[in-house]
Amino acid sequence: MSRYREPILKRCRYLGISPTVMGIDKESNRKAAGNKHKKVSEYAIQLKEKQKLKFIYGVSEKQFRKYFDIASSKRGKTGEVLLQLLESRLDNVVFRLGYARTRAEARLQVTHGAFQVNGHKVDIPSYIVKPGDEIAVREIRKENGTIKVSAEECASRLVPAWLEKNAESLSGKVLAVSSREEIDYPVEEHLIVELYSK
Repeated sequence: MSRYREPILKRCRYLGISPTVMGIDKESNRKAAGNKHKKVSEYAIQLKEKQKLKFIYGVSEKQFRKYFDIASSKRGKTGEVLLQLLESRLDNVVFRLGYARTRAEARLQVTHGAFQVNGHKVDIPSYIVKPGDEIAVREIRKENGTIKVSAEECASRLVPAWLEKNAESLSGKVLAVSSREEIDYPVEEHLIVELYSK
């Protein structure tokens, strides 16, 4: 899968999101470049919203299109269902629980087989968790230095209400599907729906 080679802070500046959304406790002092008087087209605004979501969750265009198609076929508002699908990815859940500093780190740990879902090893970052699923660091990985350090550094991170964290056993449980109100970054998902509806 292709990776963003651009510096994270620079990309965050361009997309108008806080680096804390990416798990980085650092703000850039530079201002976003660009001509404020330049007229921005409707397409450019819609495209930027899509780029924002792809960047936050670290998904490719092909994956993102697949999520959109699934969201379109389900009941409810397509934009909200899309956000719920992205939030339900295993790598994002590991990040939300505070067992990784960034989603990229969470994706790497999942790929290396550090986590299990309902007692079974899962090494697919895009695995979609469901309410009732229990996510935990595998016993043989609990002494992993990276996970331990990340868990300590992220101990104060706010865990969303749809998840339940057990810091002692390095585990967590999915209580419900995430709600739109719990998305902690600015995104106008209806613009993405409009972009794909053209």
